[in-house]
Amino acid sequence: MPTGLLTDEAAERIVTTCRTAIGDSLRSVTYFTRDDFEQVYLREDLERDADLSTFIGHEWRGFKTAQTAYDNSELGDYNYTIRVFDNGFLVRVTSDSDGIFVTTDGLTVKDFEEVATAINAFLNDREIE
Repeated sequence: MPTGLLTDEAAERIVTTCRTAIGDSLRSVTYFTRDDFEQVYLREDLERDADLSTFIGHEWRGFKTAQTAYDNSELGDYNYTIRVFDNGFLVRVTSDSDGIFVTTDGLTVKDFEEVATAINAFLNDREIE
């Protein structure tokens, strides 16, 4: 399902980064921009039936809404979002032009922080390239 958004090396780097931080609890990894997306990892025991285009639309709008809503608050700068579901979690990390969301089984807050920090570093490195 490659769309050409990422090189094979960049896609592999994202997956390796997430697998290192999350381990076997990693369910999926999706890279997205405002206009397109690429699912770069899906765990073997999961179906490829999620409506990712709807997810992407919501996650991008959600980011812009949250960024605007919390601008200049005493909470500080926005870092990442965690969504909690019956069967897992979604972690979203974005830059101004792209983002990554990762779905997982149960994790600790420390695990979420590690993967968000690693993804943020990847996105910032891409802006330099």
